[in-house]
Amino acid sequence: MAQNVTDESTAVSGNQTGDKEKAAQGKAALNKAMKPIQGKLNLGRTLAVVSGLLSVAPYTALVSIGDVLLKAWQQHTQPDANLVWMYVLVLIGAFMLRGLVYFIALTVTHFADCTLGASIRKSMADALGKAPLSTFNASTSGTIRKSVHDDVETLHSLVAHWPVEGTAAVATPIALFAYIVVLDWRLALLALATLPIYFGIQMFSVAGMDEKTALMDTKIGIVSSTVVEFASGIAVVKAFGRNGKPLRQYERAADDFLKFYNDWCGPLVRWCSISEAFIAPSVITVINLTGGMLLVQAGYVSAPQVLAATLTAMMLPSTITTIGNMQWSYQLAGSAALRIEQNLQVTPLPEAKHPKHPNGYDVRIDHVDYSYGATQALNDVSLTIAEGTMTALIGPSGSGKSTLATLIARFDDPAKGSISIGGVDVRDIAAEELYRTVSFVLQDPQLIRASIRDNIALGRPDATLEQIREAAKAACIDSEIIAFDHGYDTVINGTTALSGGQEQRIAIARALLKDAPILILDEATASVDPESEAQIQQALNTLVAGRTVIVIAHKPSAVAGADQMVVMDHGRISACGTHSELANEAHVKALDDIALRNRITAQSTTQSNATANATATQSADTKAQEVSHHA
Repeated sequence: MAQNVTDESTAVSGNQTGDKEKAAQGKAALNKAMKPIQGKLNLGRTLAVVSGLLSVAPYTALVSIGDVLLKAWQQHTQPDANLVWMYVLVLIGAFMLRGLVYFIALTVTHFADCTLGASIRKSMADALGKAPLSTFNASTSGTIRKSVHDDVETLHSLVAHWPVEGTAAVATPIALFAYIVVLDWRLALLALATLPIYFGIQMFSVAGMDEKTALMDTKIGIVSSTVVEFASGIAVVKAFGRNGKPLRQYERAADDFLKFYNDWCGPLVRWCSISEAFIAPSVITVINLTGGMLLVQAGYVSAPQVLAATLTAMMLPSTITTIGNMQWSYQLAGSAALRIEQNLQVTPLPEAKHPKHPNGYDVRIDHVDYSYGATQALNDVSLTIAEGTMTALIGPSGSGKSTLATLIARFDDPAKGSISIGGVDVRDIAAEELYRTVSFVLQDPQLIRASIRDNIALGRPDATLEQIREAAKAACIDSEIIAFDHGYDTVINGTTALSGGQEQRIAIARALLKDAPILILDEATASVDPESEAQIQQALNTLVAGRTVIVIAHKPSAVAGADQMVVMDHGRISACGTHSELANEAHVKALDDIALRNRITAQSTTQSNATANATATQSADTKAQEVSHHA
């Protein structure tokens, strides 16, 4: 028992140390991120100070108006109208000038925020665009999405608002309090009467805020990652109910975050509510008016001075709240800046110092090893793919087919061995030339939220509409695109939804337009209906002509015409040959049997549905005849 307590205490101490270190790193990252726009932020702060000083002028004018009116009342005379109007104009003018200066200050910092956000997103796009494919696995893609979108948005409050609102929240109460001191030091003490109680409770309630904020941010990142992992495997989760591992991981992460958040924020909210009761406008008004009237009766101050001091004192709580909110934003922004910095520092794939040009388009894979963390995906794989031929990679899920194909396009580098195109190692080919040489058509088409025209022209942005339409016609999709209200200007995932088959044919049109000599097809017809599969197959026949083609498939019968068929199992090549040569190979036979059973099941389901529909129709007709007969 004692040992368990000791271990638990050590773990808690280690977590606290890690959270403190993360908070410190976040502050350093935040300062570094904001360094390029520091000049604009300082200008915003300066204007905020000017705005804070100008906030005193309306109260000064208000007291002056009160003094003129009170004096006239005491002397039973008419007040000096010209003097009153002058003070009114000063009050209105100062108020408007303060608002204008404050608006200019916020404009400056908002422009700085736009500059910083655009710069960060561009830098992250450049950095992540050069990162290896292993950077974007299911467990980290949620963190990357959070960094690219959410974290940049988190910096918005700190950059666009905090320099102005935070500075004004300090400068304004200082200027107003100085004015109250000038009126009477006793009124100044009344204005501050409840603040010591408020700050005492606040300091007690927010102890360890930096560390807890850093820990909360870490837990949110874990939840975000597990959500992405859960969503990516939703089909499997639905098929196997609540026993799926991604669902359990998400539930644990969500429950852990909820418990932490309730344990932290429950007491915090209670103490904050108690503290804010002491700076409520009603409490401040009662204290200042009661004390002020006693001072008026004693002859120390005048009624207009008490009124001005009370109104000024009521401004202090709002500035305190602003400072509290901005401090919270600062803590969140530190963690956001740290994640952004980590993504900017992702190790890119090394570029060749002296790029070479491939001599032809044959592909040679020589003793390649590759791992995803502790999981070895490829083990001593060697393969030669002749130029202008079709090679089919088949095998069960997880056998390494897709991994091998992506390494050909250098989505990552192998741990051992080499991959060459035209006799040149892909690591020695310039990235631009490599991606002009290799093209992909994936099972998931990966279309972007843009027009159909832009999606097809993604690999050739300078392509004309005529060239885009020619590619679409070859992909058997042109007539369907033209039928849309906006034709090729239709935005995908906008007002028009596309079927899986349509999206796949658009991806094929994109590959046709790019016209790369090496083509990789990853289960291009796996997730579509039979009618769409036939149309896609027709488009693929046009696409593969004259190219070096690598096809990834689960069904050997679907690639029976390939020049060579490569059977992969547990990251190794277990057999290689034509379909007829491998007809009796264990893996090929097993995959063909599975495909046959799936096809029979699908046909049986279709026939059962047709029979059920026919029976239902016949029953409905019979009932209709009976009703007619009785009628």
